[in-house]
Amino acid sequence: MGQNYSRFLEKIQQIHDLEKALQLMSWDRDVNMPPAGAEIRTEQMATISKMIHELRSSDEMGELLAAAEEDLYREEADYDSTEASLVRYIRRDFEERRLIPADYVRRASEANGRAIPAWKKAREENDFASYAPHLKGVIELVQEEVEYRGYEDEKYDAMLDQYERGMKTAEVRAIFQAVRDATQPLMEAIKERVDAIDDGFLFQPYPVEQQQAIAPFFARAVGYDFNRGHLGTATHPFATSFNRNDARITTRWNPNFLSPFIFGVMHECGHALYEHGTGAELKRTPLARGTSMGFHESQSRLFENMVGRSLGFWQTHFKVLQDAFPGQLADVTVAEFYRGINRVKPSFIRVEADELTYNLHILLRFELEQAMLEGDLQAGDLPAAWNEKMQELLGVVPPSDREGCLQDIHWTRPGFGYFPTYALGNFYAAQIMEAALHQEPAIQEELQAGRVDALLGWLIENIHHHGKKYDPAELAERATGRRLDPKPFITYVWDKFGAIYDLH
Repeated sequence: MGQNYSRFLEKIQQIHDLEKALQLMSWDRDVNMPPAGAEIRTEQMATISKMIHELRSSDEMGELLAAAEEDLYREEADYDSTEASLVRYIRRDFEERRLIPADYVRRASEANGRAIPAWKKAREENDFASYAPHLKGVIELVQEEVEYRGYEDEKYDAMLDQYERGMKTAEVRAIFQAVRDATQPLMEAIKERVDAIDDGFLFQPYPVEQQQAIAPFFARAVGYDFNRGHLGTATHPFATSFNRNDARITTRWNPNFLSPFIFGVMHECGHALYEHGTGAELKRTPLARGTSMGFHESQSRLFENMVGRSLGFWQTHFKVLQDAFPGQLADVTVAEFYRGINRVKPSFIRVEADELTYNLHILLRFELEQAMLEGDLQAGDLPAAWNEKMQELLGVVPPSDREGCLQDIHWTRPGFGYFPTYALGNFYAAQIMEAALHQEPAIQEELQAGRVDALLGWLIENIHHHGKKYDPAELAERATGRRLDPKPFITYVWDKFGAIYDLH
């Protein structure tokens, strides 16, 4: 490739290094930083965020980009090449960033920095009123950003597109409705067998120290490499990566409930494995990330549920868990454990929900975000609206805001549009697994023996390696032969829970 492209790449790598330094500051803030450091850290991160935005939207970047495009045209670069993919990505990013004032980026970063400790404190003290002014500020920032970005159909499209490129609100709405219609009869049938499964053994004292000792085992069992990773503790579990050889995960610990740490670890491992699998040729560029949050969540939900809640996994690994907690699990069989961790029942907490009711938690947030963005729901009215939606969708009302509208960290940042990708991730995961099992029969045999080598190899080759080279719709076509289709998910849950609840 010519000198123009080389100069362009050098600038992109420099900016990318700054972005990763900012990300490291964010990880440290959420995992290690003492509370008193929040104010200055917020200022530091706001300064660097503004710098990065200015660099990526500068006239110099426009000139470097145009020159690199000339090199690609002259040398007839292949569409699938790293060079062509990077230039495509940066061209779109550059044009979108030119729409957003640098001052807005700084203000948004500052709002995020102030909102996070306020949310943590409000959640701990069950005090929504103290957090409401921060949420009000976030809503106003999102409304402002929408006007900068513009939209054709619905305001929410402008935010959704930041997380699931090319997806429209109306399309998500239709997919959600199709899944709800197709799975409602299944949920109704399960309700009639509400006492068919006992999961009481999950709700006992489980010392945190023992959870922390055994957690790395489950990370390794799904393919996580601690030579390239780290497990930390966070109020709200997350994963982050600084390069393909440094992808870190976090989880949280509940001393009276076994499931959260196990499935939190597996969920975040799915994210980290995606980052570990990106191609080495993408390093120090923004292509070395998952293509969309829907695809990213497909990996976390696949490893959490399709692997982590499978019978084969626990037939192989349950003895390890029993040995770690003999007093609690000695009299529990593998079959009882498998059924217990897959019990379907309405719950207050999204991250602890079963695979069937989980999507209703996302639908709730999807609808509330739209209402807040449109100005139909004010920040101070969120708790009442939340509880009303919980009653409507799940038939339960949380006993406190801590277990209701304060449970998620996402609204501490102007991050409207993220939540739908969790449910989209469920649907992508089923479609991806269907394709993987069809293309590589050895995967099924390994999964039944609690192993993931063949599955992980397929995912790296067909999804992870490409990073952000292709948009989600294009990657879905390449990996599975079609765009996102909820039918494999519908088939998957009917088969799985039909068998668990003896509905066939």
